[in-house]
Amino acid sequence: MPRLRLSVVDKATYAHLLRHSRLEGRRHLWFSIAWLSRGIRMSGGATRMAIRRLESRGTLRLLERSKEGHKVEVRLPEEIGALRRAVKLSRERAAKLDLERADFLAARPLRKSIHVWERGRCFYCLKRMNDRMRALDHVLAQSRGGGNSYRNLVSCCLECNSEKGEKPAEDLLRNLYRERLLTAAEVAARLRALKALAAGRLRPVVPVSP
Repeated sequence: MPRLRLSVVDKATYAHLLRHSRLEGRRHLWFSIAWLSRGIRMSGGATRMAIRRLESRGTLRLLERSKEGHKVEVRLPEEIGALRRAVKLSRERAAKLDLERADFLAARPLRKSIHVWERGRCFYCLKRMNDRMRALDHVLAQSRGGGNSYRNLVSCCLECNSEKGEKPAEDLLRNLYRERLLTAAEVAARLRALKALAAGRLRPVVPVSP
């Protein structure tokens, strides 16, 4: 633990969580702030700040948070070091990636970067999506010569993906306007986005996997 260079409060918090998780053979732990505060004899506010600091240093990974409490993955010091080395290596690989030549359907991080760019909304109809509702769509269909470049892929809902098929993206947007699913201003904005995408101005950020 000394190599983590934690403060006294953070060290007490980490040790308490470690004792009730990894030392009992469990990787994950459900706990409430009230329970943890009593265990380390600190106020609720100080305990919450300690949890945030531990999470930022990689000693904890927050899996779920609700009114009932927190679910975290408690990591051992050697696991944190391995994680940091893996993140550094991933960043180095990402820095060397040639976005213009990359096949964005070839690997999960590349596919994910397209979805992340749209922030959970369909590129075409702007509807909010979850993971089960979304797909990657070729703006120019593969049957018409479209490739797997980031300039030709967008995150969209399954309905738009199915309706568009091999049609030009512009035709789909006009259909959405006729069906009153998009306003005239939204269609104009989507057409501008298509031009920006084709010009390479909407460059995705390849995520670094933890």
